[in-house]
Amino acid sequence: MPRKRPSLFSLVSYTFISLLSVVCLVPFVMLVAGSLTDEKSILRYGYQLWPKEFSTAAYQMLFRFPQDIVRAYGVSFLVTASGTITGLFLISMTAYVIGRKDVKYRNKISFYFYFVTIFNGGLVSTYIAIVKYYNLKNSLLALILPLLMNAFYLIVMRSFLSSIPDSLGESAKIDGAGDFAIFIKIILPLSKPALATVGLFIALDYWNDWYNSMLFISDPEKYPLQYVLYNMLSTQEALARISGQSRIPMLNQPRESIKLAMACIATGPIILLYPFVQKYFIRGITVGAVKG
Repeated sequence: MPRKRPSLFSLVSYTFISLLSVVCLVPFVMLVAGSLTDEKSILRYGYQLWPKEFSTAAYQMLFRFPQDIVRAYGVSFLVTASGTITGLFLISMTAYVIGRKDVKYRNKISFYFYFVTIFNGGLVSTYIAIVKYYNLKNSLLALILPLLMNAFYLIVMRSFLSSIPDSLGESAKIDGAGDFAIFIKIILPLSKPALATVGLFIALDYWNDWYNSMLFISDPEKYPLQYVLYNMLSTQEALARISGQSRIPMLNQPRESIKLAMACIATGPIILLYPFVQKYFIRGITVGAVKG
């Protein structure tokens, strides 16, 4: 049989998607290229898609004390992994409960979660609660607990779970399954697309968080990666201001390229994580669950 020629719509669609992919890829290429460009070349020619004068000075400065970066990576991985798994389980379980029509106080519970998105206790009360009453100063739990629950992710998860047929749970109850067994063995397997999406958002929140570290962590051994990079950048900018005020030039200190190198170091692991969750975005929610 002769091969079917692609339609005009397919050609236009693939062309548009290819161009859009290139447009999205260009900033990242400039980011990597700029981090490997000599500081004087950036100041002279600006940012380029390919380094005019190759240099690794920014990475050499960042990894001057590699044990600090490695330790910060370990803390960030630990906090992100534990926080994402725990938060995803709590959010999905809460969304399942408030989405059940047979739960008596589900509307009041939902109002409690939605209310705190508009009104909250503020920074002072949060700090006092975590430091004084929870006694979590210099504890990694101070980095995990504040981000465990997110009302927006809860709404997204609840909307997704509401599309799962109630007949699945009812059939399982007839077979003698309890609520928790239904949630673990039926609801969660059918919710992989939502779990992957919300889980990626939660992981990004934990990975990019440096503010809670600034508030609750004073032990350098427990600094996550983002806060270590933030301190490096703040120190360099302070040295630059002092150098400008005293009219003493800085000794070959990269200022622009080091910012791009920090972005590469911080975003690398998250970029590598995305392909592992991408496949769940396109899966159907009840494929194979209901037949006939």
